[in-house]
Amino acid sequence: MNQNSNSILSTVTSEWLTANGYNLQDLNQPGENGDTALMKATRAGDYGIVQELIAVDAEINSRNNDGNNALWFACFGNHYDLIDLLLANKINIDNQNDNGATVLMYAASAGKSEVVKLLLQYHPNLDLKNLDDYKAIDFASTIEVLRMLKNAAK
Repeated sequence: MNQNSNSILSTVTSEWLTANGYNLQDLNQPGENGDTALMKATRAGDYGIVQELIAVDAEINSRNNDGNNALWFACFGNHYDLIDLLLANKINIDNQNDNGATVLMYAASAGKSEVVKLLLQYHPNLDLKNLDDYKAIDFASTIEVLRMLKNAAK
């Protein structure tokens, strides 16, 4: 981000970045656990901040120290609007973290049927395996999630 880019940020976003210890000159600066401002705002469910960071070209596919991108935090927090926003802006739905887990694997294991349903609309790779050689369908923790993943695989 160049020296004058912070002038295009809203006051709310600038203040949020400063309050959370992020540098206005480097929107991709890693913070605690390598989380970027985009990740932290996504975790907090702050749609306006996330939307603005994407608009000023914060790196959407940055990964933290665990190898997760912002989509992981949107799924973890059941922030459906942010899942849609991130996926519409081409975040990597098939990102595999340090354990080889994808957001679909996580959502399936946590029984988050609404998250699984939403992710499936964006056609994630159902054949990806984690480090233990398991696919998302192997993590299905409810009958509903299992049915959705079976139907998606057809």
